[in-house]
Amino acid sequence: MSWVAGALGVWAVAWWANLRIAASRHADTRAARLAVPVIFGLTLLVLWEGLVRGLAVPGVILPPPSAIAARIAVSGPILWADFVQTFVKGALSGYVIGCTAAFLTALAADRFDFLRRGLLPVGSFIAALPIIGTAPILVMWFGFDWQSKAAVVVVMVFFPVLVNTVQGLAAADAMSRDLMRTYAATPGQSLRKLRLPAAMPFIFNGLKISTTLALIGAIVAEFFGSPTVGMGFRISTSVGQLALDMVWAEITVAALAGSLFYGAVALTERAVTFWHPSQRGGR
Repeated sequence: MSWVAGALGVWAVAWWANLRIAASRHADTRAARLAVPVIFGLTLLVLWEGLVRGLAVPGVILPPPSAIAARIAVSGPILWADFVQTFVKGALSGYVIGCTAAFLTALAADRFDFLRRGLLPVGSFIAALPIIGTAPILVMWFGFDWQSKAAVVVVMVFFPVLVNTVQGLAAADAMSRDLMRTYAATPGQSLRKLRLPAAMPFIFNGLKISTTLALIGAIVAEFFGSPTVGMGFRISTSVGQLALDMVWAEITVAALAGSLFYGAVALTERAVTFWHPSQRGGR
């Protein structure tokens, strides 16, 4: 039980450290805001390691973080090939295609009211469809390679971006619109100078939501057929082989990739919408 006691001791020390950081006069600094989640995350890993080893949990149920790290270290080429197949080819390509198509469709729906009235209810219906039902159909339509995974991602990201963009284009207040008409601005000028900038926070909200949906969609689609490579393929086959360390290695890579993808979109949002009160207040 020494492992359990040691893990609980580390948890108690980390709890005390986070309380001290939160109560200090430097709590609002960037370093303090970064230290708290780092300490919390490391504490969870230590607690996980200690409890699994101290309670002798079988590796086929829950491997310790050290075993997962060792698997990542020796399986680098396999994990990289799976990452390229699932994230780069499937998730990222589908994300770009789906978000671009959604943005262009939103511009058309904003221009023609009948499209907005017709597309948004259909979008709500399609967004409610379970991916486990649509993914096998798209895999049968587009084949077992990355194209079918990209198609699943397109379906998943299209309507969140569409709905947020349409709402954003309508976010400019009536006084600002009247001012643009007073300046004799054309519809195109009004779109570029007023309505599109005002819509950027909404658009990026849809883009950030879609980052997680894209990776989830690509991985789940691989459960229904793929080449002998890919995160979803590796997870499903490793579960059948009771190689839970490989399953957790793939989960770790997917989590890191999804977090970095979300962070890249969030940083782009901060650069584009630096004028927005939410961005100025977060600095």
